Amino acid sequence: MISRISGTIRGRKKGALLISSGGMCYEVLLPLAVMRAVERENALEGQVELVTYHYYQMEPSRAVPVLIGFQNEVEKEFFEKFISVSGVGPRAACRALAEPFSTIAGAIDSGDSSFLKRLPGIGEQRARLIVAKLQGKVGKFGLIRDEFAKGTKEREDIKSEALEVLLQLQYRKSEAEEMIRKAMEREPDLKTSEELLNAVYRERKGE
Repeated sequence: MISRISGTIRGRKKGALLISSGGMCYEVLLPLAVMRAVERENALEGQVELVTYHYYQMEPSRAVPVLIGFQNEVEKEFFEKFISVSGVGPRAACRALAEPFSTIAGAIDSGDSSFLKRLPGIGEQRARLIVAKLQGKVGKFGLIRDEFAKGTKEREDIKSEALEVLLQLQYRKSEAEEMIRKAMEREPDLKTSEELLNAVYRERKGE
Protein backbone atom coordinates (compact mmCIF):
# COMPACT_ATOMS: atom_id res chain seq x y z
CA MET A 1 0.00 0.00 0.00
CA ILE A 2 1.16 3.54 -0.73
CA SER A 3 1.15 5.43 2.58
CA ARG A 4 3.02 8.58 1.57
CA ILE A 5 4.02 10.34 -1.63
CA SER A 6 6.51 13.12 -2.27
CA GLY A 7 7.37 14.68 -5.58
CA THR A 8 6.82 17.55 -7.97
CA ILE A 9 3.38 18.95 -8.75
CA ARG A 10 2.88 18.63 -12.50
CA GLY A 11 -0.68 19.84 -12.77
CA ARG A 12 -4.16 19.90 -11.36
CA LYS A 13 -7.43 18.23 -12.25
CA LYS A 14 -10.76 18.86 -10.57
CA GLY A 15 -10.25 17.77 -6.98
CA ALA A 16 -6.84 16.21 -7.65
CA LEU A 17 -3.14 16.92 -8.12
CA LEU A 18 -0.82 15.24 -10.60
CA ILE A 19 2.40 14.44 -8.73
CA SER A 20 5.56 13.23 -10.45
CA SER A 21 7.55 10.83 -8.24
CA GLY A 22 10.17 8.21 -9.04
CA GLY A 23 9.67 8.44 -12.77
CA MET A 24 5.89 8.05 -12.57
CA CYS A 25 3.04 10.57 -12.38
CA TYR A 26 0.30 9.86 -9.85
CA GLU A 27 -3.18 11.33 -9.65
CA VAL A 28 -3.92 12.08 -5.99
CA LEU A 29 -7.40 13.14 -4.92
CA LEU A 30 -7.54 15.88 -2.27
CA PRO A 31 -10.43 17.11 -0.14
CA LEU A 32 -11.05 20.79 -0.88
CA ALA A 33 -9.82 21.82 2.58
CA VAL A 34 -6.49 20.09 1.90
CA MET A 35 -6.28 21.46 -1.65
CA ARG A 36 -6.61 25.00 -0.33
CA ALA A 37 -3.73 24.47 2.08
CA VAL A 38 -1.51 22.95 -0.61
CA GLU A 39 -2.32 25.82 -2.98
CA ARG A 40 -1.42 28.31 -0.29
CA GLU A 41 1.89 26.66 0.53
CA ASN A 42 2.98 25.53 -2.94
CA ALA A 43 1.06 27.73 -5.38
CA LEU A 44 0.57 24.47 -7.31
CA GLU A 45 4.21 24.23 -8.25
CA GLY A 46 7.35 22.83 -6.72
CA GLN A 47 7.67 19.99 -4.24
CA VAL A 48 4.93 18.49 -2.11
CA GLU A 49 4.72 15.64 0.38
CA LEU A 50 1.40 14.07 1.32
CA VAL A 51 0.23 11.30 3.61
CA THR A 52 -2.05 9.06 1.53
CA TYR A 53 -5.05 6.84 1.97
CA HIS A 54 -4.74 4.07 -0.62
CA TYR A 55 -7.64 1.84 -1.57
CA TYR A 56 -9.05 -0.05 -4.55
CA GLN A 57 -12.31 1.01 -6.13
CA MET A 58 -14.08 -2.06 -7.39
CA GLU A 59 -15.49 -1.87 -10.91
CA PRO A 60 -16.82 -4.61 -13.21
CA SER A 61 -13.93 -7.00 -13.90
CA ARG A 62 -11.25 -4.75 -12.41
CA ALA A 63 -10.02 -2.97 -9.28
CA VAL A 64 -8.87 0.64 -9.75
CA PRO A 65 -6.23 1.94 -7.29
CA VAL A 66 -7.10 5.33 -5.77
CA LEU A 67 -4.93 7.68 -3.70
CA ILE A 68 -6.36 10.39 -1.43
CA GLY A 69 -3.87 12.89 0.02
CA PHE A 70 -3.60 14.71 3.35
CA GLN A 71 -1.13 17.06 4.97
CA ASN A 72 -0.52 14.80 7.97
CA GLU A 73 -1.56 11.61 9.77
CA VAL A 74 -4.11 13.44 11.95
CA GLU A 75 -6.08 14.60 8.90
CA LYS A 76 -5.95 11.07 7.51
CA GLU A 77 -7.21 9.68 10.81
CA PHE A 78 -10.17 12.08 10.76
CA PHE A 79 -10.94 10.97 7.20
CA GLU A 80 -10.89 7.32 8.33
CA LYS A 81 -13.31 8.17 11.14
CA PHE A 82 -15.56 9.92 8.63
CA ILE A 83 -15.74 6.94 6.27
CA SER A 84 -16.60 4.62 9.17
CA VAL A 85 -20.13 6.05 8.91
CA SER A 86 -22.49 3.79 6.96
CA GLY A 87 -23.01 5.04 3.41
CA VAL A 88 -19.98 7.37 3.37
CA GLY A 89 -17.34 5.94 1.04
CA PRO A 90 -13.86 7.34 0.41
CA ARG A 91 -14.79 9.37 -2.68
CA ALA A 92 -17.94 10.73 -1.04
CA ALA A 93 -15.93 11.72 2.05
CA CYS A 94 -13.26 13.36 -0.10
CA ARG A 95 -15.93 15.50 -1.73
CA ALA A 96 -17.74 16.24 1.54
CA LEU A 97 -14.67 17.51 3.41
CA ALA A 98 -14.86 20.94 1.80
CA GLU A 99 -14.63 22.90 5.05
CA PRO A 100 -11.71 22.94 7.50
CA PHE A 101 -11.47 19.61 9.32
CA SER A 102 -11.51 21.39 12.68
CA THR A 103 -14.80 23.08 11.79
CA ILE A 104 -16.41 19.82 10.66
CA ALA A 105 -15.18 18.04 13.80
CA GLY A 106 -16.63 20.83 15.94
CA ALA A 107 -19.99 20.52 14.18
CA ILE A 108 -20.04 16.77 14.77
CA ASP A 109 -19.14 17.15 18.43
CA SER A 110 -21.86 19.76 18.99
CA GLY A 111 -24.43 17.76 17.00
CA ASP A 112 -24.83 20.52 14.41
CA SER A 113 -26.64 18.54 11.70
CA SER A 114 -27.68 21.77 9.97
CA PHE A 115 -24.04 22.56 9.19
CA LEU A 116 -23.16 19.00 8.23
CA LYS A 117 -26.06 18.56 5.81
CA ARG A 118 -24.74 21.48 3.76
CA LEU A 119 -21.48 19.67 3.05
CA PRO A 120 -21.38 18.45 -0.56
CA GLY A 121 -23.24 15.18 -0.95
CA ILE A 122 -24.19 14.74 2.70
CA GLY A 123 -27.82 15.78 3.14
CA GLU A 124 -30.00 15.61 6.23
CA GLN A 125 -30.21 11.85 6.78
CA ARG A 126 -26.48 11.26 6.40
CA ALA A 127 -25.72 14.25 8.63
CA ARG A 128 -27.74 12.62 11.40
CA LEU A 129 -25.91 9.33 10.89
CA ILE A 130 -22.55 11.11 11.15
CA VAL A 131 -23.55 12.74 14.44
CA ALA A 132 -24.94 9.46 15.80
CA LYS A 133 -21.77 7.56 14.91
CA LEU A 134 -19.05 10.10 15.70
CA GLN A 135 -20.33 12.57 18.30
CA GLY A 136 -18.01 12.51 21.31
CA LYS A 137 -15.26 10.73 19.34
CA VAL A 138 -13.71 13.51 17.25
CA GLY A 139 -12.88 16.21 19.81
CA LYS A 140 -9.13 16.12 19.19
CA PHE A 141 -9.62 16.89 15.51
CA GLY A 142 -11.22 20.20 16.50
CA LEU A 143 -7.72 21.23 17.58
CA ILE A 144 -6.33 21.07 14.03
CA ARG A 145 -4.93 24.50 13.24
CA ASP A 146 -6.29 25.81 9.98
CA GLU A 147 -6.29 29.44 9.00
CA PHE A 148 -9.43 28.90 6.94
CA ALA A 149 -11.37 27.93 10.06
CA LYS A 150 -11.35 31.51 11.31
CA GLY A 151 -13.08 32.55 8.12
CA THR A 152 -15.95 30.11 8.58
CA LYS A 153 -18.13 32.54 10.54
CA GLU A 154 -17.58 35.22 7.90
CA ARG A 155 -18.57 32.75 5.16
CA GLU A 156 -21.67 31.79 7.09
CA ASP A 157 -22.61 35.48 7.42
CA ILE A 158 -22.13 35.98 3.68
CA LYS A 159 -24.27 32.94 2.92
CA SER A 160 -27.00 34.13 5.28
CA GLU A 161 -27.11 37.56 3.65
CA ALA A 162 -27.26 36.03 0.17
CA LEU A 163 -29.97 33.61 1.26
CA GLU A 164 -32.09 36.46 2.61
CA VAL A 165 -31.86 38.27 -0.73
CA LEU A 166 -32.80 35.15 -2.71
CA LEU A 167 -35.80 34.52 -0.45
CA GLN A 168 -36.91 38.09 -1.11
CA LEU A 169 -36.65 37.30 -4.81
CA GLN A 170 -39.21 34.50 -4.30
CA TYR A 171 -36.87 31.52 -4.51
CA ARG A 172 -37.73 28.56 -2.28
CA LYS A 173 -35.35 28.18 0.67
CA SER A 174 -34.15 24.73 -0.40
CA GLU A 175 -33.57 25.97 -3.96
CA ALA A 176 -31.72 29.08 -2.74
CA GLU A 177 -29.49 27.05 -0.40
CA GLU A 178 -28.56 24.70 -3.23
CA MET A 179 -27.76 27.63 -5.54
CA ILE A 180 -25.51 29.13 -2.88
CA ARG A 181 -23.79 25.80 -2.19
CA LYS A 182 -22.99 25.26 -5.87
CA ALA A 183 -21.69 28.81 -6.30
CA MET A 184 -19.41 28.59 -3.26
CA GLU A 185 -18.17 25.16 -4.27
CA ARG A 186 -17.25 26.53 -7.70
CA GLU A 187 -15.79 29.80 -6.37
CA PRO A 188 -14.67 29.18 -2.75
CA ASP A 189 -12.83 32.49 -2.29
CA LEU A 190 -15.84 34.82 -2.46
CA LYS A 191 -15.55 37.64 0.08
CA THR A 192 -18.93 39.38 0.13
CA SER A 193 -22.60 38.52 -0.29
CA GLU A 194 -22.63 40.64 -3.46
CA GLU A 195 -19.83 38.54 -4.95
CA LEU A 196 -21.71 35.41 -3.91
CA LEU A 197 -24.94 36.55 -5.57
CA ASN A 198 -23.03 37.39 -8.74
CA ALA A 199 -21.54 33.89 -8.64
CA VAL A 200 -25.02 32.40 -8.18
CA TYR A 201 -26.14 34.31 -11.28
CA ARG A 202 -23.18 33.03 -13.29
CA GLU A 203 -23.86 29.46 -12.11
CA ARG A 204 -27.49 29.62 -13.19
CA LYS A 205 -26.63 31.31 -16.49
CA GLY A 206 -24.27 28.47 -17.28
CA GLU A 207 -26.85 25.76 -16.65
